[in-house]
Amino acid sequence: MESPATENNHAETDEAHGDRRSRRSSERPGYGQLLRTEGAWSFLLPGFLARQPYAMLTISIVLLVEHTTGSFGLAGAVSATAGISMALIAPQSGRLADRFGQGTVLVPQVFLHILTVGALIGAALLDAPLWALFVAAVPAGATAPQISPMVRARWAARLQGTPLMNTAAAFESVTDEFTFVVGPVLATALCTGVHPAAGLAAEAGVSLVGGLVFAAQRRTQPPVARAAAGAGKCGADEAAQGRADRPASALAVPGARVLIAALLGIGMVFGGMQVSLTAFTESIGRPGINGVLYGVFAGGNMLAAVAVGAIRWKRGPQTRLLTAYPALVAAAALMALAAQLGPWAMLLGALGMLTGLCVAPCMITCFTLIESLVPAGARTEALTWLTGAVALGQATGSTVAGQLADHSGAGTGFLTPLAGTGLALLVLLTFRKALHPQHGGLVAARGLGHRTAVPVD
Repeated sequence: MESPATENNHAETDEAHGDRRSRRSSERPGYGQLLRTEGAWSFLLPGFLARQPYAMLTISIVLLVEHTTGSFGLAGAVSATAGISMALIAPQSGRLADRFGQGTVLVPQVFLHILTVGALIGAALLDAPLWALFVAAVPAGATAPQISPMVRARWAARLQGTPLMNTAAAFESVTDEFTFVVGPVLATALCTGVHPAAGLAAEAGVSLVGGLVFAAQRRTQPPVARAAAGAGKCGADEAAQGRADRPASALAVPGARVLIAALLGIGMVFGGMQVSLTAFTESIGRPGINGVLYGVFAGGNMLAAVAVGAIRWKRGPQTRLLTAYPALVAAAALMALAAQLGPWAMLLGALGMLTGLCVAPCMITCFTLIESLVPAGARTEALTWLTGAVALGQATGSTVAGQLADHSGAGTGFLTPLAGTGLALLVLLTFRKALHPQHGGLVAARGLGHRTAVPVD
């Protein structure tokens, strides 16, 4: 048995080690240090595999339904139904994951997703009525596993309050962007080279394998938010803590609602760009360069994300967001103007890269901010709302841009990213005080004292 003096020495040593770790975190926040985080690789690798289906689902639905119905319009509508269902229902799975644990929710969700995707494949191949395709698309989208928010929640649980949070947000943005490059290409190759249903079948198979492997990594999942049901055992303080860690919903935080609006605008950039570039390249008789132009846009996004994560920022995320978002609106305005002036593919490509360079800082800062606004017990739900907002904005943007391109010319579709980001910027400026925890978080709203005060700009 150790003496009190020995125990004190051990405590002082541990404290000294903790101080050195804290100093290292603040001095050299970078990708190398991030990837050396204990346990990171155990969820990064299966998480990368398990998130691929997220980018494969909608394009696989388009290719299968177009093959069976002969209509791109119907195929797009069925795909949009799945995307909207995913955006609106998925946050509830995030809320359940906060309450019961990621693995507990993810395992049954994966099996439900396989069943619903199988039903959609069967309905399409058996020439079911059109209404049946729409009905089948709803649960197929609603049960899609939300791996990206779960990975982000694991980073937040391990890095909360350190400068590496911004690096982790940037790393995840790069990974998501890479996923949306690889996933659609794989799905298209399978649907066109193997069988029209092969894309959806592969999506279901990867969801099963990746989802189960990721769910098995329970050691790194965030702690479950406990309800205050055991108040008699824990006491009043612990009961209050339980209620604080599990709020009614992440949407109860005003700042979270503002960030959702910001990411809706960014989603409209993604959706508007995809459809508008397709319409533009077809209108000038060069459809083959569509992938190149969108790749330039995505490449700009990835480059900016890498840079944002490598910089040690001196300004707070609130200031960075209110600086980066007007730049995004300006870039979208330049692209919309150029599209009206003439069919200049090189100019649109250059402005597409500029727009991509402006997207990443906004997205990363939104995901960084949510960590300081929402209690840990609602973090996965909050992150799912943010990714769902991007998906919903993407579905809305593609629909609006398609209508504009059909009725008013190919160039008018580029007005969609400008409209989406312009409205989002108006929301950001009007409710900018909600982006500070003292004003827009549950700290002020409920008078909780369990959060550490953070400096604000």
